[in-house]
Amino acid sequence: MPPSEATGLRTGARHRLAQFYRPTDLVVLGLGVTIGAGIFSIAGVQAATSAGPGVLLSFMIAGIAALLAALCYAELSSTMPTSGSAYTFVYVIFGEVWAWIIGWAVILEMQLATAVVARAWAIYAVQTLTDFGIRLPYLEDFFALGIVLLLTFIVSLGARIGMRALYVMVGAKLLAIAAVVIVGAMHIDVANFGDFFVQAQPSPKPPDTVLEVVLGTSQSFGWFGVFSAASAIAFAYIGFDVVATAAEETVNAPRAMPKGMIRSLVIATVIYLGVAVVMIGMVPYTKMAADAPLASAFRVAGVDWMVHVIDIGAVLGLTTVIVVLIVGLTRILFSMARDGLLPHGLATISRRFHTPSKVTWVIGVIAMLLIQFVPVLTLQELVVIGALFAYLFVAAGVIVMRRRMPHLERGFRVPLSPYLPALSLVAILWLMVNLQILTWIWFALWMAFGLLVYLLYGRRHSLLATTTAHQAAKGRHRR
Repeated sequence: MPPSEATGLRTGARHRLAQFYRPTDLVVLGLGVTIGAGIFSIAGVQAATSAGPGVLLSFMIAGIAALLAALCYAELSSTMPTSGSAYTFVYVIFGEVWAWIIGWAVILEMQLATAVVARAWAIYAVQTLTDFGIRLPYLEDFFALGIVLLLTFIVSLGARIGMRALYVMVGAKLLAIAAVVIVGAMHIDVANFGDFFVQAQPSPKPPDTVLEVVLGTSQSFGWFGVFSAASAIAFAYIGFDVVATAAEETVNAPRAMPKGMIRSLVIATVIYLGVAVVMIGMVPYTKMAADAPLASAFRVAGVDWMVHVIDIGAVLGLTTVIVVLIVGLTRILFSMARDGLLPHGLATISRRFHTPSKVTWVIGVIAMLLIQFVPVLTLQELVVIGALFAYLFVAAGVIVMRRRMPHLERGFRVPLSPYLPALSLVAILWLMVNLQILTWIWFALWMAFGLLVYLLYGRRHSLLATTTAHQAAKGRHRR
């Protein structure tokens, strides 16, 4: 069975997006969304608070967990190359209700992430100007709203224009990271790696994650700290799944999607490890500044000019993340609207720009409202749980689809299936139980609201439901 028939198992696609992306473009999309400003801070923060130099192992563990999930995404996106990503995969494998649930979770992930990253972008932009001697502390809100407005406009103009801008920004970001690694490597003190596994100790904070509440304790450092840090670091890798939303617009998607997705994640993992090695090697983990560990390390080393490179790299990194998130969420909402689960007008393609411009602007406006009226920076874990929830179903989908549709053509197959997909399920569940109880409560409320929306609107207007009703009426007419 060819991939085109697999997507037909869903509801069909009357409005298709033009093919444009190639494997290299997908790698750039992946690097654009997975490497943000966190690359300059997350290793230092986790080393100082959770894992010590063992944070390098935490990066490897988180990278392996992300790679397992990416392999599952690669198989399904090579089989069903449409813009819906996890939403479409679940629609074909598990049905409409579960597809809506996953789509709703992904909307939470990407829409909230867009607002979170835009707010963080504004903070870094103000800090960058301050480091250059320009003080504009009261323009943070204006900067956050302005960057979303600008990037929404760019994305609405079409894939080609957005991709050209992304190539330039990703290239400049990688140059900044290369400078950090090369200059930082000259100031590494091997002694800082000496006590790789710091002895475990009680954490000063009360238990607040699911795992800590179950165990009745909260610890830092040791193996517990290494795995705890891996859960936090997983946030840095989230985003590779956004690449799968470009499948419908990718030339020879069954082969190109797996290559682009996996290559971008592997490259991102190597880059994260490189920066982490430099950060840990430059300063003892006990002396790292919690707010800006890498910048403070270069100041201690007497290389003050590198602070400006880090500032610029952080701003560029967050800019590319916003661009790719808007592109990805546009495609998710487009697919759900195309299936009738959301207002069908959101599936309109602009005749001039050949892109779903209407839904792009809806996303931009919602992001600006969130920035203005919601403390989005306190809700970052909701982004993580939304993504991990989708990863769970994608991993399970590989196992189920192999059994239900064994003859379906696949451009890529997860090796050692069902064992690697099952291992991915275990890894994802481990990351999820390391999230805060409060995050689970907010997520449950969001999903409950989503089910209400489905019952009141989606179920009644879905293309699948209307088609079934039409066929039933046609059958009665014949009788």
